[in-house]
Amino acid sequence: MKNVYNVLTQIHDYLEAHPLVNSVTFGDIFEVDLNKQTIFPLAHVMLGDATFVGANLNVVEIQLNIIVMDIVDVSKENVRDQTIPFNGIDNVQDVLNSTLVVCNGLAAQLVRGDLNTNKYQLADTQVSCQPFMDRFENKLAGWNMSLNIQTPNDELSVCA
Repeated sequence: MKNVYNVLTQIHDYLEAHPLVNSVTFGDIFEVDLNKQTIFPLAHVMLGDATFVGANLNVVEIQLNIIVMDIVDVSKENVRDQTIPFNGIDNVQDVLNSTLVVCNGLAAQLVRGDLNTNKYQLADTQVSCQPFMDRFENKLAGWNMSLNIQTPNDELSVCA
């Protein structure tokens, strides 16, 4: 069975080729050196549960959590006596926008793009993304994307 390898490779290749992603990592997020500024914007892939689906268990559904994040830059300009405007004194809205673009592109590829054509598709018609700000050691922001990918269970043999 190569379903896990195949799904992770396809997701990695898409994220690595994306112009808004600098690095792609896998595994425990706390083992990634998030203080290394050259890795950002970063897409991090975590493997979740796998489920065999269908009357003949002919589909493997693999849960992935993907964190897309970047460093938030705070303006060096003196804010003095001004109140902080809606856009703030940093680029957090820019980071949230660009990292959501990456998540949206991946979901679109799984629904109607090359990943779908290659037998990888979303199990649900919705993909959930949760924003975060000021997470981890340095000031990071982005999105945590949860999705379930279905792929054919080509290794299933009914003649066991």
